[in-house]
Amino acid sequence: MSIQKKLVVLTGAGISAESGLKTFRDSDGLWENYRLEEVATPTAWSRDPGLVLSFYNERRRGVAAAMPNAAHFGLAELQSYFDVQIITQNIDDLHERAGSSKVLHLHGEIFKMRSERNSSLLYQIREDIQLGDLAEDGCQLRPDVVWFGEPVDRMQDAIAMASAADIFVVIGTSLLVYPAASLVDFIEPGIPAFVLDKQVPASGLSHFTAIEQSATEGISVLCAMLQNL
Repeated sequence: MSIQKKLVVLTGAGISAESGLKTFRDSDGLWENYRLEEVATPTAWSRDPGLVLSFYNERRRGVAAAMPNAAHFGLAELQSYFDVQIITQNIDDLHERAGSSKVLHLHGEIFKMRSERNSSLLYQIREDIQLGDLAEDGCQLRPDVVWFGEPVDRMQDAIAMASAADIFVVIGTSLLVYPAASLVDFIEPGIPAFVLDKQVPASGLSHFTAIEQSATEGISVLCAMLQNL
């Protein structure tokens, strides 16, 4: 039996937007009418944890109501042909619900919560998090989401995955958020590389084959290209 090639896919907000989940990129810096400084930074948490919890409770309900789209399902189907590892900047679970078995969430997961002081005290959550909900250490529970200004602890794992890729794909991300955007710098020179996005980033991807379509429109094109490798 031949060994499957390692296909590593970096996904961003664009793939989830087509399932109805709003993004900063498409809404002039506003996310459901909030500025990121109000709800997605450690300072925001210190200033008004109730507002932050309310915001992410809304996001959790929105993700629960959303459904995977054709792009999520297309990536899952590629597992029949490749050893597929998805690295996503998204906090939703749409890749998993579509059937993808290897998903690394760089920026955390909306259906997990943790102690505000100890990230290793991690719990599943499907309902709302309230002020006064405490972890085992007695500290307030917060979403297991990486806020702007916080370290991306999963980055080293993602770098190792990107470095080991036989094929690398970027879908639905503008590559403006670091350190996630730097993953394209760690792939081996010369490997097949593709970017699927309606607005292909202008720099840094000159050696990538570009498919300038939305994720759901272009996934069949991408899959056909990959299966011909």
